[in-house]
Amino acid sequence: MNKKVIIAGVILVVIAAAMTYWMLHKNKDSSAELTLYGNVDIRQVSLAFEEVGRIKALNVQEGDKVKTGQIVALLDTQALQIQAKQAEAQLKVQQQTVIEQDVGTRPEQITQAKAQLASAQAQLDKARKDLSRFQALYSSTNGQAISQQELDSAKSNENTAIAAVNERQANLKLLQKGPRQEDRAAAKAAYEALQSNLELIQYRIAQSELRSPTNAVVRARLQEVGDMTTPQKAVYTLALTDPKWIRVYVNETDLGQIKMGSTAQIRVDSQPNHPLSGKIGYISSVAEFTPKSVQTEEIRTTLVYEVRIYVQDIEDKLKMGQPVTVKIQKSAVHAEKNKDD
Repeated sequence: MNKKVIIAGVILVVIAAAMTYWMLHKNKDSSAELTLYGNVDIRQVSLAFEEVGRIKALNVQEGDKVKTGQIVALLDTQALQIQAKQAEAQLKVQQQTVIEQDVGTRPEQITQAKAQLASAQAQLDKARKDLSRFQALYSSTNGQAISQQELDSAKSNENTAIAAVNERQANLKLLQKGPRQEDRAAAKAAYEALQSNLELIQYRIAQSELRSPTNAVVRARLQEVGDMTTPQKAVYTLALTDPKWIRVYVNETDLGQIKMGSTAQIRVDSQPNHPLSGKIGYISSVAEFTPKSVQTEEIRTTLVYEVRIYVQDIEDKLKMGQPVTVKIQKSAVHAEKNKDD
């Protein structure tokens, strides 16, 4: 009988020791890390054309990976190409005008102007001689040989010849001085305006290529080839592959146990034995009510703080909205406090 009592006592002692050991290690583990539950969050980009037009090509589908600068869609640019050719032709014409004014008057033009002035001067001399002869005849014959009408016509021819000489002289002076500075400036300004117009058309043609701004995965294709699109209508939605983060919520009592830069392990239900590493990159300074989708009804009114754990997911294991378990290493200050306690 005594042996049974002794054996029972030994068993109780062993069980008590085992429970004490388990409780001690449990407390130690709980003081070393904090277990939280959250969801994967990923930034998204809505891609839209800058121009209004008809979609000519869509190069990627949902689920495709795209790289920075990759062309994912094209607009029909036939009308813009025609406008570009017209602008190039107008620019060449204006360019020749600017060159001519910069070069100035050619010697051949001055020679030609002098010849025209000499011809006009000869016409004036002839008109004056004819008028002098008609006046002599009219006076000597008392108007019998030359009529008054013929005399008036001779005077008119002389006036016309004088005007022609004055015009040729003025033209020669202009050619000798060359283009005015104001005219040259106006020609250059017109050239620059046409050049800017061409550059604008070329820019619009370049914007007809829709490119990915970063490495990402196509999440949604929202339009089809042949659709008319505008800058307000997204063509693709891209999910960024980097960075990815886990959004969790921490109670105020646990907030002092973590700090910026603390390491964390992220486990997904489908691969619990292959955790990913992350670091705390954001701790909200503003409390909020626990989201209904995260916690039970009993603690929906509990004030919590949002925390983001940034993850390097090279193999793209984490998907947007995926539930995960997070274990965060508590801060050294808190761990030292527990050790003293």
